[in-house]
Amino acid sequence: MRKAVIALADSRAPLAIPAAAPLAGRALADTRGRTPHDLRISVTDRCNFRCRYCMPREVFDASYSFLPHEEILSFEEIVPVAAAFCALGTRKIRLTGGEPLLRRNLDRLVGMLRQALPAIDLTLTTNGSALKAHAKALRAAGLDRVTVSLDSLDEATFRAMNDADFPVAKVLEGIEAASAAGLGPIKVNMVVKRGVNDHQVVDMARHFRGSGHIVRYIEFMDVGSTNGWRMDDVVPSAQIVQLVSAQFPLAAVEPGYTGEVAERWRYLDGRGEIGVISSVTQAFCATCTRARLSTDGQVFTCLFAQRGYDLKSLLRRGAADDALAEAVTGIWQRRADRYSEIRTAETARARKVEMSFIGG
Repeated sequence: MRKAVIALADSRAPLAIPAAAPLAGRALADTRGRTPHDLRISVTDRCNFRCRYCMPREVFDASYSFLPHEEILSFEEIVPVAAAFCALGTRKIRLTGGEPLLRRNLDRLVGMLRQALPAIDLTLTTNGSALKAHAKALRAAGLDRVTVSLDSLDEATFRAMNDADFPVAKVLEGIEAASAAGLGPIKVNMVVKRGVNDHQVVDMARHFRGSGHIVRYIEFMDVGSTNGWRMDDVVPSAQIVQLVSAQFPLAAVEPGYTGEVAERWRYLDGRGEIGVISSVTQAFCATCTRARLSTDGQVFTCLFAQRGYDLKSLLRRGAADDALAEAVTGIWQRRADRYSEIRTAETARARKVEMSFIGG
């Protein structure tokens, strides 16, 4: 049953890469006029946590078959794909997973991307478990910032949610090490699930207020097919803002750029800001500018996708840079995704690619 439920992208043939239409001097845009501002690159499908909203242990157990080494894109294959996206308008790259710091020598990839794309905004999302050990090397290689996933400051709640018996203190040490290395301001992501950690929303705000770090509250989403998502478990972002503002008054902040997914709120006393990501209750499909490169070299144009476009085959056939750019152009021009705008109980149950494979 487990294998049938989550057979990921390799259970179906990848989508055929569509032919590209001439850009004729115009910016690359999809069918809704959205540009490819952000590229998220998953460097591994493995993680040392078993968070229930992402990689529940009963599915990703000791017998689960992760991708073999030969199926994973090498650093030398990742860089030209990133360069193709950047040539077509991408301005921000985020390294994800799985847990990206499980990928050996990740600082080498950071350095390669920085050398090839010196102006790119280069960031990383991590669970923080190995951040203390790697922060200096990542910064020295050219990483700009990190985002750390931390779903609770309460020890029992956090250990239960990560299901790996990992302590809060180690993640906090990683955050401080990253800050000391110059990888800030650090964003701290908290996935909020009703009845699990929603009573700790204000505690998280209180802890990081005035620290220079930014807490971002994320609605529990129906990513993949294994996390047991129910609408009843979603705490609306508007409620989260109300909870925090009742203790620490807030005012809305304008987005930093078109397509920024987090709605920003600043503390009226000037002690920083928070963000909320409202993919369920306030869909932002209309301004979504994200593409995702999976661990095995498929491009996905939506977090809730069922299939991707295979670029690895092109890479391993020795495709030139212009062929990669043409492939990316064709993929993006065809993009019409608006999953969160049309979400229903039926679509929520549909088999989708797991977040640990596609990158969050």
